[in-house]
Amino acid sequence: MSEAQKGAVIVLSSHVVRGAVGNRAAVFGLEKLGHPVWALPTIVLPWHPGHGPSTRMPVPAETFARMIEDLMAAPWAGEVTAVLSGYLGMAEHAEAVADLVTSLSARNPDLIYACDPVIGDEQGLYVPEATAVAIRDRLIPLAGLATPNRFELSWLTGASLGDNNHLLDAALTLGPKRVLVTSAFPMITGSTGNLYLSGRNALLAEHRLVERAPKGTGDLLSALFLARLLEGLDEERALHLATASLFEIVARSASRGADEMTLTQDSASLVTPMAMVQMRRLFHPAQAPRR
Repeated sequence: MSEAQKGAVIVLSSHVVRGAVGNRAAVFGLEKLGHPVWALPTIVLPWHPGHGPSTRMPVPAETFARMIEDLMAAPWAGEVTAVLSGYLGMAEHAEAVADLVTSLSARNPDLIYACDPVIGDEQGLYVPEATAVAIRDRLIPLAGLATPNRFELSWLTGASLGDNNHLLDAALTLGPKRVLVTSAFPMITGSTGNLYLSGRNALLAEHRLVERAPKGTGDLLSALFLARLLEGLDEERALHLATASLFEIVARSASRGADEMTLTQDSASLVTPMAMVQMRRLFHPAQAPRR
């Protein structure tokens, strides 16, 4: 797809003043790959909360809803081909995002809505439970693509996830036709993986585990995978490129001792990654064709 043919992507997530997480990561990745982006923050923070306490400025629910209404009525709304939602500043934001997706989908049935349910990690929920419930009940059912990490998939489905078959079981029940699970179980010692399920196709993209990896990897991977799908690449190639780009950037950032992803220094990795990624096709009994 040529640059002129690429539609706009609306990205709704957190904005940090310093760092490369949330919108800062997703927008950079999408724009580097040539996709016009409309970015709307759900909350503004000085830095990622993992760096320590700081002031939080969630966009008030009424203001956020009015801005969403403006986007729905914008004369350029027909340019939008995808919506990506991530971290929400409050539970009420979910309803406005749902309204946006519903409105744009009515105008463009081919619109892709990717929901990155940013609600927690292995340490537990890091958003209020009401926000997590709103994402689960209001946004996940609208999504054509969901990109939870392993903890998030477990929380959203109520399933215990002990291996990749359990991940596949949970992904099949989550709802969206396409599910990309980060932090999947690796088949190679010292590695980590991204597991992707679409219909009967299950793929595992593995790469070496990077110690002390910077934050924001899920935000960037969701954006890169969406960008590659929008380019018209097949799912395996899209997953391979997105995973390779992320691994390359994370590894280089960690080697510098950086506490954030060094996106500007490593922007070439977003376009032409060279990192080694092991791609595997997985089989699950529930995917077997019926006789």
